Amino acid sequence: MKIFLVILCGILLFSCVSVTKDTNGIVLNDEPYRPQVHFSPDSMWMNDPNGMVYYDGEYHLFYQYYPDSTIWGPMHWGHAKSTDLIHWERMPIALFPDSLGWIFSGSTVADENNTSGLGTKENPPLVAIYTYHNRPLEDTGVNNFEYQGIAYSTDKGRSWTKYEYNPVLPNPGIRDFRDPKVFWHMESNRWMMILAVQDHVSIYSSPNLIDWTFESNFGEGTGAHNGVWECPDLFPMETGDTTKWVMLVSIGSGGPNGGSATQYFVGDFDGHTFISEGTKTKWVDYGKDNYAGVTWSNVPTEDRRRLFIGWLNNWQYANEIPTGKWRGAMTVARELELVEVYNDFLLVSRPVEELQSLRGKEQQLKPETVSGELEIKKSLEFPIEVSLHFDTKNSSAVNFAERFGIILSNANDQKLLIGYDNLNKLFFIDRTEAGWDSSNNEFAGKHFAPYINNDPILDMHLIIDRSSVELFAKGGLVVMTEQFFPTESFNSIKLFSEHGEIPLSEGTLWPLSSIWNEGIRKLKHKK
Repeated sequence: MKIFLVILCGILLFSCVSVTKDTNGIVLNDEPYRPQVHFSPDSMWMNDPNGMVYYDGEYHLFYQYYPDSTIWGPMHWGHAKSTDLIHWERMPIALFPDSLGWIFSGSTVADENNTSGLGTKENPPLVAIYTYHNRPLEDTGVNNFEYQGIAYSTDKGRSWTKYEYNPVLPNPGIRDFRDPKVFWHMESNRWMMILAVQDHVSIYSSPNLIDWTFESNFGEGTGAHNGVWECPDLFPMETGDTTKWVMLVSIGSGGPNGGSATQYFVGDFDGHTFISEGTKTKWVDYGKDNYAGVTWSNVPTEDRRRLFIGWLNNWQYANEIPTGKWRGAMTVARELELVEVYNDFLLVSRPVEELQSLRGKEQQLKPETVSGELEIKKSLEFPIEVSLHFDTKNSSAVNFAERFGIILSNANDQKLLIGYDNLNKLFFIDRTEAGWDSSNNEFAGKHFAPYINNDPILDMHLIIDRSSVELFAKGGLVVMTEQFFPTESFNSIKLFSEHGEIPLSEGTLWPLSSIWNEGIRKLKHKK
């Protein structure tokens, strides 16, 4: 008995020493899948990011939240804020369901001219525009159970008051009528709303965020339609001397590798109608786990960045992932850029520069030719950032590798492969043997992003957390985001080549500090 007590005390002492808590006292580092550089709720269910706005030095992140279960249920607006897009302070729930319904996705704007009259000229309001989802009304079989309401804050988003005359945009009798994204259109001096409506989007305008006028529809017969359209966004972007408009639209099923994904369109918008260029479906992210992403509003003009974040999950298995007392995380914040390549306009995604403030001592990899497997770090702990440059100028050579990249593995023979398939011309993430699989077998598998590499150097930039990897390849032209849940943490990281060799010309590894237990170290953004 004494021996048992000694052992038990030792275990408890070790646990007390090794556990780290966040600023709210929530134990985080003892959870095997808890993200350390990605935002996640302290407990319970989280899905789509919404209402993101920058105001008075703070980035606000609202999100779909159910505080009573780890399975999707009556939606609230959870809330977090940050001064650097990296370290997040969890705030009290912003919006609760009421007699009009649950609080679905939407957006928040800074009404700096007090067009709504909900604040004052001296203290203009933040105004949230969101979808009410009336479940009792839905259960009666009618179609008009979703409509748009607003709430406002005059204390920098700390507290919110719902507009007494909600809804501001009633439902005209359409079953899916949701997820308003609102922005100020300077040329027409009006607010614009893009709204998901079944298999298309509708655009409305308003002088005051309260009275809305229909302008046009877009999307019927255009783009991917295997799932209902959701969570749209519309914004201008410059590329060279050209200004184009980019529209994001998420679909719950029918993504390039199955399930949830976000497509985008590039075109022109005149304050009334959006016209898309081209007919090819384009994807923000080819991985299985980036959905419902939208961009921040009111980012300062001098910053000049279009800032994006997505839900790091997929509706095929979102209610099942084995994360314990919480479910759902966000991608890292990303900067979007529009580039003109291959006679087309394409989105580029990169992690925000502020993420570099988490880097520890870098490890440089020596240039060498990889044949088979090559261990590059003996002791592996997540999170970690990896940059690799492979020399592909002799890709037509007989001994050039058919596939190459990086392997994460553990002693249980579980592994995750991330790399490039030179034979079939595509990037891939293979989590067939990475551990957990969903009961419907939609999790494990090989997932692809087509890309014909014609450059002498092929680059891969990876952000790897305890249960996710984000791959940014070819300078961010190719992006893949995926979760993984091994039964034992991956503790080995290797380069690999199959059926040939691949020269590594340059490589760097950085350990990343946890956003939950480190002091804030800022990186001043320069543009």
